[in-house]
Amino acid sequence: MPQPPTFLLLLLLSTGSAPALRLCSFNVRSFGEAKKENKNAMDVIVKVIKRCDIILLMEIKDSNNIICPMLMDRLNGNSRNSRNSRKGIMYNYVISSRLGRNTYKEQYAFLYKEKLLSVKKRYLYHDYQAGDTDVFSREPFVVWFQSRYTVVKDFVIVPLHTTPETSVKEIDELADVYTDMKRRWKAENFIFMGDFNAGCSYVPKKAWKNIRLRTDPGFVWLIGDQEDTTVKESTNCAYDRIVLRGQEIISFVVHGSNRTFDFQKAYGLTKEEALDVSDHFPVEFKLQSSRVFATNKKSLSPRKKKTRHS
Repeated sequence: MPQPPTFLLLLLLSTGSAPALRLCSFNVRSFGEAKKENKNAMDVIVKVIKRCDIILLMEIKDSNNIICPMLMDRLNGNSRNSRNSRKGIMYNYVISSRLGRNTYKEQYAFLYKEKLLSVKKRYLYHDYQAGDTDVFSREPFVVWFQSRYTVVKDFVIVPLHTTPETSVKEIDELADVYTDMKRRWKAENFIFMGDFNAGCSYVPKKAWKNIRLRTDPGFVWLIGDQEDTTVKESTNCAYDRIVLRGQEIISFVVHGSNRTFDFQKAYGLTKEEALDVSDHFPVEFKLQSSRVFATNKKSLSPRKKKTRHS
């Protein structure tokens, strides 16, 4: 089976200590009214979000449009004069329409720090390819972000939450999304992230050869097949993934920053308390700060020889 081209490329990456941009992806599992009323679970969800400069939330089940406004209140306070506002930390969000077949619907949402990021464009991918109509259970809600303080000044995020039984086909179809969005927006830096259900029985080893996102070496997988992104002890599967495309964005990932975040361990939760939050752990990585890049360039520049005057 071809292995994902991950960290031969990442040997060149920065280890600088200046603030980097943390990007996260989190399937919150059935994020609706019942979870909203679970104070302990909500406290953990807010903590997880605050770790991230931008986070993709999946499996939002919210027919009344209450989840993201509630999160904005929790993150920003009830007014723009709050403590967070004075510190310059204000979150905003962009959310998809309700997506899915029949009556079962979910939404994708991106929550991000306004000081660091802004939305350039958004687009709900139209799943109309000849012979491949309606491949996606929930079409990708594609968003092009501008980033103020990273070396990579803009990137497109393509989110995906697959149906387990059709994961192979849906992950493969992301290659077509890439081709379409690159043509449509002329963008260079792409991030594919979400709950791909890309492990265990849903994507067996023999299936990888049929997934262009894996066989094309231009796509770099930051979360490898050996990771366990699940909370339950009975599973050990790399369902949640992050995949990059574009030489610039690949070159400026902070070395060692790509990982699963175990919120159960981090916040000292029991297994039951963790499962009240989700059955998935978030996955994440960081992009290098432009300040680190500028400092590194300066330190590597050849020094001018002093002219000796007689």
